[in-house]
Amino acid sequence: MRTLSSAFIILILLTLVTGGIYPLLTTLIAGQLFPFQAQGSRLMAEDRYIGSLLIGQSFTRDDYFHGRPSATAGSAYNTEASGGSNLAGSNPELGIQVDDRIAFWRRSNGAAPVPLDLVAASGSGLDPDISPESARYQAAAIAGKRGLSEQQVLALIDKQLAQRRGMPSFIAPPAINVLQLNLALDALAQR
Repeated sequence: MRTLSSAFIILILLTLVTGGIYPLLTTLIAGQLFPFQAQGSRLMAEDRYIGSLLIGQSFTRDDYFHGRPSATAGSAYNTEASGGSNLAGSNPELGIQVDDRIAFWRRSNGAAPVPLDLVAASGSGLDPDISPESARYQAAAIAGKRGLSEQQVLALIDKQLAQRRGMPSFIAPPAINVLQLNLALDALAQR
């Protein structure tokens, strides 16, 4: 009986520490030291929420950069159903999806090879970033739609890429946040 009561007391104490005190303490510390990140890295414009730097969004207009495809259940970038398609490489449905995505990109960008991250969904289906190659691949078409020169759009991509550097490439490969890039594109078009 002593062993059982000791085990029960330890269970209650550990539950309080690991399920209550520790999460509360880390939340309070994170909120003080990293308020932007602790609130979900949310971007605001004119007192309205426009998105998060951590979750991809579906950009459907031709004059915006597009992110990686989303395989989440229901709608694209559905945060309540995060996950990949779970289709094996041998599944014909995956081949059909990839072929459809390649055809989509070739309609606006010609026969150039399509970067992998524009045709393959990420494991979470919520990836907010694309590779620099994917951004450059879209540059000419977007420049034409926006009435900008391709060099202006490429310079914008390079500027966004420079702002993201800081991690060695063996830890995190170079990436560009699609939401930030599209916001910078809007700002460039307004000038």
